[in-house]
Amino acid sequence: MSDKIAMPGSVGPDGDRSTVPLGAATAVIEVARRPRRRPVRGWWRRSAALLVLPTAAALVLSACGSSSDGSASGGTDQAVVGLITKTDTNPFFVKMKEGAEKAATAKGVKLLTAAGKFDGDNAGQVTAIENMVASGARGILITPSDTKAIIPAIAKARAKGVLVIALDSPTDPQSAVDALFATDNFQAGVLIGEYAKGLTGGKSVKIAMLDLAPGIAVGTLRHNGFLSGFGAAEVSGTASEPASAASVVCSQDTQGDQAKGQAAMETCLQKDPGINLVYTINEPAALGAYTAIAAAGKENDVTIVSVDGGCTGVEAVKDGKIAATSQQYPLKMAQRGVDAVLSYATDGTKPSGYVDTGVTLITDKPVAGIDSENVEFGLDNCWG
Repeated sequence: MSDKIAMPGSVGPDGDRSTVPLGAATAVIEVARRPRRRPVRGWWRRSAALLVLPTAAALVLSACGSSSDGSASGGTDQAVVGLITKTDTNPFFVKMKEGAEKAATAKGVKLLTAAGKFDGDNAGQVTAIENMVASGARGILITPSDTKAIIPAIAKARAKGVLVIALDSPTDPQSAVDALFATDNFQAGVLIGEYAKGLTGGKSVKIAMLDLAPGIAVGTLRHNGFLSGFGAAEVSGTASEPASAASVVCSQDTQGDQAKGQAAMETCLQKDPGINLVYTINEPAALGAYTAIAAAGKENDVTIVSVDGGCTGVEAVKDGKIAATSQQYPLKMAQRGVDAVLSYATDGTKPSGYVDTGVTLITDKPVAGIDSENVEFGLDNCWG
């Protein structure tokens, strides 16, 4: 009995099913273990089933895993796990997907994946949840784009017995999901705030805050953590709104995008050319900011700090474009998430509460009294 799934949608003009975003097309890729009796190289056979139908919203789904006898299985003995990320272009979420795929392959789990068209695509994530539930997912791992608006869709999935785990970004409230596997994003901000304070040595600073977008908890946590660590504002990790500070002369949203980060930094420099410290929500935004700063001839006058610790970001630390970054571990989040859904599907065991997946300050310019690791460590562990 075939377990191939066909979802409504269409393939993009380039025919690339693996990179078509939500709202553009739907493809289902079924990955199965090769029968051992065939003397051919490689472990996997790939087959695809695609049904094209008109639709207002679409979902990219890929399925990987195998049954114990080496053939694709659509029976109840194979757990189905869904992974929904904010986008499929941000390197952080690309790495998260890789982690889930590796875990699914190792555990013989079928993995369905979907990604938003952009960071903030709540409608796309709602569609993804609905389609994954319809496809038999026992658990869904999600990085929520809108931490409040997504809750009704999550509630419907949980009411049908689907385990839902938030990765990286908490929902608001956090109790809307069964568990949260994530970096302590407030602490990630604190680390680069403390570092920036130590690096500037008490000198007068003019800070530019290149944030994510309004209403997204992970952005608020990192923003407030940085200001708290720097000592610019008294704010706790439970605050739901971004704090302000007298030393902040410009705040811009970037959606975590490099081009938007560059545009935001250009705006800030026009507003106040004396900016000498830049907080960025992530490394793509940081690299965009650096481009704008270098174009203005100020690369030796401005310190940039960031969060993520991806391989490209750590290379930027090595090259001196970013002074320090708080490294997090999306691969670990995804792998633990797949393991948790498999346990739930096997014996009903549910994770609960918050699981801290760790954060490390990476820099090649250490500051006395602040724990950090060098870029060699960062490159060895980038997003592991």
